[in-house]
Amino acid sequence: MHKPGEIRVLALGIVRQGDRVFISEGYDPAKQQTFYRALGGGVEFGETSLEALKREFQEELQAEIKNIKYLDCQENLFAFNGQPGHEILFIYECNFVDPKFYQIAEVAFMEEKRKKRALWIECDRFKSGELKLVPEQFLEYL
Repeated sequence: MHKPGEIRVLALGIVRQGDRVFISEGYDPAKQQTFYRALGGGVEFGETSLEALKREFQEELQAEIKNIKYLDCQENLFAFNGQPGHEILFIYECNFVDPKFYQIAEVAFMEEKRKKRALWIECDRFKSGELKLVPEQFLEYL
């Protein structure tokens, strides 16, 4: 868990197949709103964002990734659960090594002692505004 007032550095990976994306679902209790974010997590001291991306996919999904391509670095100021947040995001696109991940509908995993899930969702559902993608700048990668 991060401390208030801390800037977090994250490595996030966008996995696409055709017109769909494999994405993590979250919930903001203060806004009572479900949102979706690319998979990945915090970069630890002494590791690169690329190493962090591979580690996070392994820890959360037990998945190896390949064809990893750096896309961008973005800054994200936001509020979650009523608290301000500040992140620096290293954004990659990648593919799963194991083809089984393209066949399954969703994967349950634990993150910061909370049950989460990642699932395949059609990109159009984010582009239309039906579902909320965070940060919104990620729409340009879908």
